[in-house]
Amino acid sequence: MRPTVLDMAVPLRSRVPGAARAEVRRWGDRSVVWVEVSGEVHKGALSNEASSIIEAGARTAVEEQIPLVAVIASSGADIAEGMSALHGWGLAARALTDCSGKVPTIMIVDGPAVSGPALLLGIVDHVVMTERSYAFVSGPTMVTEFTGVVIDNDELGGAVAHARHTGAASLVAPDLESAIAAVEQLLSYLPDNSDVEPPDVITDDVSERPTPEAGDRIPPSSTGSYDVRDVIRDICDDGDFFEIRSRWSANLVTGFATLDGRPVGVLANQPMVLAGTLDIPASQKGARFVAFCDAFNLPIITLVDTPGFYPGKDLEWRGMIRHGAQLVFAYGRATVPRICVILRKSYGGAYIVMDSKRMGNDLCIAWPWAELAVMGAGQAAAILQRRATPDERAAFEADYTERLLNPYVAAERGYVDAVVEPADTRRVICTALSALFDKRENLPGRKHDNSPL
Repeated sequence: MRPTVLDMAVPLRSRVPGAARAEVRRWGDRSVVWVEVSGEVHKGALSNEASSIIEAGARTAVEEQIPLVAVIASSGADIAEGMSALHGWGLAARALTDCSGKVPTIMIVDGPAVSGPALLLGIVDHVVMTERSYAFVSGPTMVTEFTGVVIDNDELGGAVAHARHTGAASLVAPDLESAIAAVEQLLSYLPDNSDVEPPDVITDDVSERPTPEAGDRIPPSSTGSYDVRDVIRDICDDGDFFEIRSRWSANLVTGFATLDGRPVGVLANQPMVLAGTLDIPASQKGARFVAFCDAFNLPIITLVDTPGFYPGKDLEWRGMIRHGAQLVFAYGRATVPRICVILRKSYGGAYIVMDSKRMGNDLCIAWPWAELAVMGAGQAAAILQRRATPDERAAFEADYTERLLNPYVAAERGYVDAVVEPADTRRVICTALSALFDKRENLPGRKHDNSPL
């Protein structure tokens, strides 16, 4: 099935046989490279020739500096062709890797994506899976043979599994038509390539609009929960927020919006899930999102409300240090405009990781009731007042809260640029984005950094 909104197309290597087709076509007001791997032709098996079509599409996207969109339904490399098929798949993977950080790459899975083709999903920027699709490197037969566990395609690698457990799926759509519409919406926030700015969006939502309702959503209790997505919608243009990876690591919210017509990436702690703490999946999700926004010139708005990292032996043994470093590393190397808003709590190492002032953000503002400290009053009392009476501990907590848990101490020391009323948040952010529009950083020459993968 092909989109109907596309105009004239230019085929790429149209006479090459196999399951793959590629062309450059107009999609709305922009050009894209469109690649299709059809499951109706030899079950979408990727021969050397078919993989060469994917390679040609990726090379063309880089040469023409336009986005790459692929629709795939493939049973894997063509077994009958042997090593030649594997060679072709490797060339396709290399070409997609060359696209990374240069042009947006989006893949729609509308059927199986098995073995080698499944790994391509991990290379591209975003993946949209239809409800009937599934993807895995080793299928149910191999799983049963090696582990004894009987499992079906959907449970092992269905769209829900990848949306909720692996994070491989940025979005899940009911069918191909809906998936194509989702990709079109996603591309509306993105530039054609890394050398240009994202396209402005026409909006009637004025930048000076007060947003008192955003502050009203914060509960009186410092431990009360709320949906941070409501705060995001209050601040952004027309209440529109395009969330991605919503089911994976829901304690961190990521997505796209516009402010005064300018596309931005928004990253926020979600107090409704794990109290907004950071764990391994959240660090990975945030790092990937920050890196993507930085690659394609999207300013990053970070909304902070977290008591810190989620504690636990299992988490530490699985590499919390390494994975937590991914998020701080992504922020540390980002050169796009970065604005941090501390909504409520910002404690400990998570304060640093969530784009703190000393991490190099361009503007750090806090709401009047924000709490910035190494830890909360209760935690501090548990350490410093272990032998105190309940009354002494209560007095300590009250004094600690009054003296240290407020944004004015941080503002005096330069860790917060301004304490802002919630009603003024949208205006302040929009003004900052206007001032930072032409921000540029000269980076030192090097082959590449060594990201803590």
